[in-house]
Amino acid sequence: MTKTDLFLIRERIIERLDRSPDDIPPIRGDHDLNPGMEPGTDLTPAAVLIGLVNHPGGLSVLLTQRTDHLHHHPGQISFPGGHTDPGDTTPEDTALRETEEEVGLDPRRVEPVGRLGQYVTRTGFSITPVVAFIEPPFEVRPDPFEVDDVFEVPLAFLLDPANHECHSREIRGQIREFHAMPYEEYYIWGATAGMLVNLYEVLNT
Repeated sequence: MTKTDLFLIRERIIERLDRSPDDIPPIRGDHDLNPGMEPGTDLTPAAVLIGLVNHPGGLSVLLTQRTDHLHHHPGQISFPGGHTDPGDTTPEDTALRETEEEVGLDPRRVEPVGRLGQYVTRTGFSITPVVAFIEPPFEVRPDPFEVDDVFEVPLAFLLDPANHECHSREIRGQIREFHAMPYEEYYIWGATAGMLVNLYEVLNT
């Protein structure tokens, strides 16, 4: 992929994420595929970083695998991020702070360029996905308590609708539908896959 190709992709992403303050995107979430599972009202604000790593051969997305002992979403594939702290003034603050804490990524290597609409989970979080470019080279130092693995997936794979699957399983006695994007040995599903589907829709509509 040439530098011109990368520049054009970058500009397209920035253009698609640019919106006026009055253009509020719809709230997305686990309820999208599960009619009747409406979002609650007592939600914990959070933010995640959808980090697009700017490799010469193409963009990739930075993801983590959570450790198995965590209370929320143990062992799952996720974006770096977490709940909002009192000192955070914007979702970008939360996403950058949490990313540095979880994987040791220097915020100076990260350039936020926009946000997706809020994503609400059945576990009670209202998540703001912050889209950003990450400029290599960079070092990661995963927090061993929270992060079992840090890896990248080509953006082209994640934006290919042929890789967008819909799976189901029984959760607390009810059958729940959810998005999934299996990649090599990684099973990307749930909120993470749902936000990637949202990114696909924003970039292709």
